Amino acid sequence: MKGNKKPFYGAKLRLSRTFKGFTLAELGEQLTTSRQYLQRLESDQDSPSEDMLLALSEALSVTPGFFFEPLSGEVSEEECHFRKLKTTPSNLRIRALSYGTIFNMLLTYLEKYVDFPEIKMPSIKVRTRDDVERAAEKRRMAWGLRLDAPIKNVTRTLECFGCVITTFEGISEKIDAFSYHRSRPIIVRSLEKGSSSRARFDLAHECGHLVMHNDLEVGNPELEDQANQFAGAFLLPRTAFIHEFPKSVRLNWTELFRLKQRWGVSVQAIIRRAYDLRLLNAVQYRNANVYISRNGWRHGEPPETEPSFENIRVLPAAYEVMQANHSYSVQDIAKDLCIQPSILENFGFIKSNTAF
Repeated sequence: MKGNKKPFYGAKLRLSRTFKGFTLAELGEQLTTSRQYLQRLESDQDSPSEDMLLALSEALSVTPGFFFEPLSGEVSEEECHFRKLKTTPSNLRIRALSYGTIFNMLLTYLEKYVDFPEIKMPSIKVRTRDDVERAAEKRRMAWGLRLDAPIKNVTRTLECFGCVITTFEGISEKIDAFSYHRSRPIIVRSLEKGSSSRARFDLAHECGHLVMHNDLEVGNPELEDQANQFAGAFLLPRTAFIHEFPKSVRLNWTELFRLKQRWGVSVQAIIRRAYDLRLLNAVQYRNANVYISRNGWRHGEPPETEPSFENIRVLPAAYEVMQANHSYSVQDIAKDLCIQPSILENFGFIKSNTAF
């Protein structure tokens, strides 16, 4: 803004624009201005007039001060493990990264006032499939999880040992989840898909990345395979699973769904786990997947077989601490961050019943 003592940071405009999911052209149309003008603003070649600044702030759910503080803590694609990286369009990844960046602003702010759980997620180096199996078993044992019993609540388990889980919605069902490590491990989960069993698997998958791949270059398909194997091993420990998997020539789908309800893992993941542990051969595995497809279970298994949705706890608890110990309201926090309170709702920070 002309006459303002602080410089206008175009990077903050780009961040808030991508967070809201606008292209330059779409934002320009909404504000009756050109794409080229907004591009000049984002590249620091121009500064907005006062009326344009107010219009930008309203359209992007921030306050004017948001644009006059430098961008820090930006989340880059190089540090994030994305589920379905290959099939996720670049614009959707950019929007998801903007969620991560603004969430970092919130988390950095909260850490000044709130003591989060101690981080107990040490790195484990893996090379072979057996290494991955052992890594999953080590994490279960270190966290006091029995190898012969289901994990009751994956979300709560990860939160208790220092991981912060947040959510985003309204981007695309093409993004299931992604994770990265800053001051603490962070998992960002989409709310676009309603399957609670698959949400548990997504969390276990990202846990695998955080445990095994913290210092490795992202985007390697082998790392995604390892994270999938870790998730299967973490949720379905091999000794117990081999013992419980139905022993018959033909698959007993009633028994498989009973196994799903006991362990909180989709039938599709159970079939894959059985194949990985050589309980099913290639023909049986293919036939099982054909049967799953014919029944429409790839896009959602029967709702009555799904486990209960899991609430995120740490972020709502952090807000309760801010209220009780510091008398901070949602409006106070949003004001300090130069954003509108509505943005905080995206992260499961306000609503204590946020579930997935």
